[in-house]
Amino acid sequence: MPTLLLKHADVLVTMDDARREIRDGALYVRDNVIEQVGATNNLPQTADRVIDARGMIILPGLVNTHHHLYQTLTRAILAAQNANLFNWLKTLYPIWAELTPDAVYTSALIGLAELILSGCTTAADHLYLFPNGCTLDDEIRAAREIGIRFHPTRGSMSLGESQGGLPPDRVCDSAENILRDSRRVIEQFHDPAPYSMCRVALAPCSPFSVTPDLMRESARLARSYKVNMHTHLAETLDEEKFCLEKFGKRPVDYAEHLEWLGNDVWFAHSVHCSDAEIARYARTSTGVAHCPTSNMRLASGIAPIVKMMKANVKVGLGVDGSASNDSSHMLAEARQAMLLQRVQGDPCALTARQAIELGTRGGARVLNRDDIGALEKGKAADFIGINLNRLEFAGALHDPVAAIIFCAPPRVDLSVINGRVIVEHGNLLTVELPRVIERHNKIAREMVERARTR
Repeated sequence: MPTLLLKHADVLVTMDDARREIRDGALYVRDNVIEQVGATNNLPQTADRVIDARGMIILPGLVNTHHHLYQTLTRAILAAQNANLFNWLKTLYPIWAELTPDAVYTSALIGLAELILSGCTTAADHLYLFPNGCTLDDEIRAAREIGIRFHPTRGSMSLGESQGGLPPDRVCDSAENILRDSRRVIEQFHDPAPYSMCRVALAPCSPFSVTPDLMRESARLARSYKVNMHTHLAETLDEEKFCLEKFGKRPVDYAEHLEWLGNDVWFAHSVHCSDAEIARYARTSTGVAHCPTSNMRLASGIAPIVKMMKANVKVGLGVDGSASNDSSHMLAEARQAMLLQRVQGDPCALTARQAIELGTRGGARVLNRDDIGALEKGKAADFIGINLNRLEFAGALHDPVAAIIFCAPPRVDLSVINGRVIVEHGNLLTVELPRVIERHNKIAREMVERARTR
């Protein structure tokens, strides 16, 4: 088995149980697993590949717990720039109805490239509409090619406008087709083994786009296969109003009624939660993907994640869709998480190190993974490196760990995923980006043009 030695890191941030930060740190990797962590002079000095990390800070790879990769195709659409969630969705549904398999594949390459270059090594994605022959397979192919650890979620929408839902009927599907394809993707792609590069979850989209029956049946199907479950919940006051009017319950009560609380469940957003609902999340080990930039962009509110963390709720970070955040930058998301909690008046609400923890250990916990999220023996060899001798950090090296969050978020100079070097000297090695960007922009223009002429 090949070995890899990273040595002489200025600081190696382990995020292990002791939260060690090792000066002149080193990692020794065998195949795809970390074998030793410590000071350089305490580790082996040779390996099949040696990386000299002088001048760099090394951290665990970041874990993105919520995204919509296809939305990279509809960033900064004029009519959706100043809309709340429901109006934003109504504006974009007709464009998304023009998705093709190539559009899903190409947009996934773009979004995953952004994530990797911003420090992400594990990403969950929520694809919930499948027009024109699109399948989850299209983005799984992109993830395999680019080399990221991937948690694709088979989303769905079945509650169209004709039934009182928000999305147009033409972007919805029948429960029968959704459940059939859900079984297929689990059986074809889900790998529950340690260090797995692909784990599938089931993800009906939201209370306002999926029928109660499909929510319940999806939960039962997921549990029969022992895969995780994901959906949007308690994102906006409009959603809360919808649930009260249509189902007579607040979103969290509605989810519990449909068997959607538990250790195998994580919700995107959970902005509007009461103290009692937070306690219920903690009691049931239900997870939350915190998406601060999207929540600000759509004026959805500020999620009470400090309360959640104090209650021991599983909380990770998500960049959310690249049309409600307009970027896929994980380090930027960690920074926003810290700042957004402080804007309410407490400068100690969330520290830089807590923000890093949300993006590493926190995300791993949300996705129910004990093999990522920290740099320690037995964990997957997923780590990132950032050169500290750069303009963004000038004058900030008094505390280089905090500088990663307080200063302007950079791209990474190094990314190793599952023991494989994916980014080196700031360059993505697995995909020819200029060609993909050109193709992506062409697809984006064509989708908007087709939607306008319908």
